[in-house]
Amino acid sequence: MPEQVVRKVVIAGGGTAGWSCAAALGKVLGPLLDITLVESDEIATIGVGESTVPTARTFHHLLGIDEREFMRETQSTYKLAISFENWARIGDRYIHSFGTLGPSTWLGDFHHFWLEAARQGFGGEIGDYCLEFQAAAQHRFAEPDSAKMNHAFHLDAALYARFLRRFSESHGVKRVEGRIDRVEQHPESGFLTALVLASGERVEGDLFIDCTGFRALLIEQTLQTGFEDWLHWLPTNSALPIQTKATGPAVPYTRAIAHEAGWLWKIPLQQRLGNGLVFASDFMSDEDAARRRDALIEGEVTLEQRPIRFRAGRRLKAWNKNCIAMGLASGFIEPLESTSIHLMQVAVTRLAQTFPFNGFHPALIDRYNERSRDELENVRDFIILHYHQSERDDSDFWRYVRHMAIPDSLARRLALFREDAHAYQGPDELFRVDSWVQVLLGQRFPPLGYHPVARLMPPPQLRQALGDLKANIAKAVSRMPGHQEYLDRFITAGGV
Repeated sequence: MPEQVVRKVVIAGGGTAGWSCAAALGKVLGPLLDITLVESDEIATIGVGESTVPTARTFHHLLGIDEREFMRETQSTYKLAISFENWARIGDRYIHSFGTLGPSTWLGDFHHFWLEAARQGFGGEIGDYCLEFQAAAQHRFAEPDSAKMNHAFHLDAALYARFLRRFSESHGVKRVEGRIDRVEQHPESGFLTALVLASGERVEGDLFIDCTGFRALLIEQTLQTGFEDWLHWLPTNSALPIQTKATGPAVPYTRAIAHEAGWLWKIPLQQRLGNGLVFASDFMSDEDAARRRDALIEGEVTLEQRPIRFRAGRRLKAWNKNCIAMGLASGFIEPLESTSIHLMQVAVTRLAQTFPFNGFHPALIDRYNERSRDELENVRDFIILHYHQSERDDSDFWRYVRHMAIPDSLARRLALFREDAHAYQGPDELFRVDSWVQVLLGQRFPPLGYHPVARLMPPPQLRQALGDLKANIAKAVSRMPGHQEYLDRFITAGGV
């Protein structure tokens, strides 16, 4: 075995990104590495990323985290879906669930059979054929159960970082408190060699992971890697977060409520609601945004957080020299569809799989960067879809996003679905065919045609198959307790 040349890992920055990296590397590669995380109590983290996608469960399984312990310590609730309100038209509502839309065949996905049923005058709504959709719509939840559900979490980001810190330190990760004053580089190669803190302490490393958020202290301020701007496709660039007391039972979905220049999130935790107004500053002032937010929130305000400014885009390289950017330092799309935590956790999983123990070889770095780029661009296209495919014409913002030029990659997807209802998912893509179909239909983008394989099934057989599936899902959901009841019984009270 070649001599190990990369052993000392230095993570710059804490929060969810830093401590996710520390937890994963400490757990799966801890005996092979010397891991140090540097963070300063003087620097506040963004701390509003309170919603996840189901891949968070995969990450926790990789680390061996007990789900109930995690949920108790982070004030989490379950998440089965996102409720989109006022997106295609004012007054519209549709649900993007994490579930599967009925069974598919190798020749055609389920929605082709559903479209054929609709042509024949039966079949109902497509959400009737998804367990998670129906459970979310009826505010129910059950897990574990004979009917397993694909779920994610709503969580308190500050408590989550604290939870991951304890986990990381139990697996040998060292924390150094201090503000980074400057970054030292090798005079010839430009590789990073040490972080110098305000106290004068030097933290040397072989590999540096930049989790400093939008500051991108290592990857951009030091290495000047470059940034690809996506503001012309995703003009929202500001958020006004605020916390309120819960006003009723927690629902198992995030609410995304569109307004005249963006949207508002509502995320239910065990004791409170996380809220935030996302808006485009070119179309709405801070003062108008605050008034709009305050008109949409419910419950007593418990904490008003500082405004967040962001710019959609990505670093030209997530991995440059001996520095890897993760979390907000690597790029950001926007909060819609809750992808930020996923992207940082899948990035550190990828790093663990391809860790450069034997040196920083160009082929390894190029492959990592290629996969990171593709992953971000696929998520970007899915988010753009929500804005571009809308019939709203009530403000300059909606007129802009409706008529703007879109990436060729998204244009091709839309053409495929419009013509023949074809949707697809690549090997490294987060969003599945079921997600594309739910959002495309929810945004009022019906296909003109579909695969004729569905016509090969005799109408009585198709009617029977869909009727049985719908009835089985309805029966399973009717047996589930309410989401809040389940939380009270099995999570907060620790029942079994």
